[in-house]
Amino acid sequence: MADVRIFGPVISTYVRIVEVVSHEAGLDHEVIPTAAHSDQNRHPFGKVPVVEVDGLELYETVSIARYLDNRHNGGALQSNDPVMQAGMDRWISVADSYLFPLFEHGLVMPFVMHRYAGQPLDEDRIARNLPNIAKSLEFLDLEIAKDGAWTGGFTLADIWLYVILRGVELTPHGAAGIAQCEHLKAWIAFTAMQPSIQATRWESEG
Repeated sequence: MADVRIFGPVISTYVRIVEVVSHEAGLDHEVIPTAAHSDQNRHPFGKVPVVEVDGLELYETVSIARYLDNRHNGGALQSNDPVMQAGMDRWISVADSYLFPLFEHGLVMPFVMHRYAGQPLDEDRIARNLPNIAKSLEFLDLEIAKDGAWTGGFTLADIWLYVILRGVELTPHGAAGIAQCEHLKAWIAFTAMQPSIQATRWESEG
């Protein structure tokens, strides 16, 4: 049995975040495909993932990631400096609260449902959200241009932002938007070379 058992959809952004952190910690992991709203999902609010590790059952990705990194990786993905820690926490919060809901529901999910469920592409929803998506990508591009990094080194914030943005980049509109953001595009390409990112690629990445 794997060290870390991750219950959630194999294409889930947050499942992949846990996969990346597990790889960074040197832990074997497996994904047990579990739909968010199925009876098999043990998350009390119907979210994913739920994780079994060290005899524990954990949910909420921030909690899971911090536990794996602190318990099995010496906290290597988190800075000991309070200022850097605050920056990392800020970016994770921005990603969870603003970026993911906008990108996921406004762009990524319409393409997922079109490609994998055969539903008509919801072009109206995409069109309504593209202006805000473009503004968000521009904001990220300007932020990373300031010092070339989000928080310094490869941290949990980098993992959060990369996985969320990679989902965006796999859509035609998202790829076009990111291509116009010089600094963001370069950061995505650089981060994509991390071994843990390479090891957890989605099937849709080829």
